[in-house]
Amino acid sequence: MKDYLDGILRYAVNLGASDIHLKANKPPLLRVASQLVPIEADPPTDMDMVQIASLIIPEFLRPRFEKEHEVDFSYFTPSIGRFRTNVYRQRGQVNLAMRYVKGKVPDFATLNLPPIIHRLAMSERGIILVAGATGSGKSTTLACMIEYVNTHDRCHIVTLEDPIEYVFEDRQSMIDQREIGLDTLSFHHALKNVLRQDPDIIMVGEMRDAESFRAALTAAETGHLVLSTVHSNNAAQTITRILDFFSQEERVAVLRALSTSLKAVICQRMIVGREGGAVPAVEILLNTPIVRKLLEEEKLEKLPAAIESGGEDGMQSFNQSIYKLIKAGLISEEEGISKSSNPDQLKMNLKGIFLDESRRIIG
Repeated sequence: MKDYLDGILRYAVNLGASDIHLKANKPPLLRVASQLVPIEADPPTDMDMVQIASLIIPEFLRPRFEKEHEVDFSYFTPSIGRFRTNVYRQRGQVNLAMRYVKGKVPDFATLNLPPIIHRLAMSERGIILVAGATGSGKSTTLACMIEYVNTHDRCHIVTLEDPIEYVFEDRQSMIDQREIGLDTLSFHHALKNVLRQDPDIIMVGEMRDAESFRAALTAAETGHLVLSTVHSNNAAQTITRILDFFSQEERVAVLRALSTSLKAVICQRMIVGREGGAVPAVEILLNTPIVRKLLEEEKLEKLPAAIESGGEDGMQSFNQSIYKLIKAGLISEEEGISKSSNPDQLKMNLKGIFLDESRRIIG
């Protein structure tokens, strides 16, 4: 069954697919340019899927799969590449979802990321959150930031990942990559001990609970740079998502801590490009004096207006990012409008009409 799986993976990579889905008694599916398409291959049987799972699930994770019926890990096969893998059960059958992780970490220009992210990557301390939905490129942006530091500064970088995706080679920096379950018990356990490992930068694959975020705040407050991801739809919602980890009584204290420790929120949304592939629209929230005051005063509803009016500081909303992508010819107007949070405003902008409501609201 390894030859069967590797053949599908090789075909998927050559076709430029981002994801591979295997389900018993169904043709394999590939996600190509955001669309799921079947391929001409023999459907795997129930027993085939069981055999594939037993071949690729790491030995240390097999007890977890038997107990929890789903497990994440990284699968590497020579000459094809690395895949972020999830094995799970549905209707009692084993299913497989795999995402291709490109071997070489892309640079900022390749990803078409705003130049301010270069500067954010070189920050000395604070918390930088990369937000977005599943498949929006959060992990790739974090990897790009880490590789930028790796080639431009001498730091000790510790990553906590579940599972490890991009594999880094030490250049100027020393990078320790710790996989949850293999190298450490949990995100919380690793964060509790990481400060004893003399890190300059700590990358946490995902903020999942209050304990992890408290540990991240402690690290940032003691002079470390913490990078992590959050599942949310926009930069302002990211703050609300963090607050949801905590009880109502704790939220005021958390907001005050964020007002001093937060460096930036980078939120991404993938849009189909004119030449195929995906182009990121990027919303950026920076902890400027205005944003800090809004956090301290719990006026989160005004954060979108602060972003729109903060262009001189390097901030931009999704609409402003999409507008730039359309004007640069990277995406079509139709695609941009379909991904906009405020399509009517974007249509006005494309006609040359800009309202300065955000500054008035902030004032």
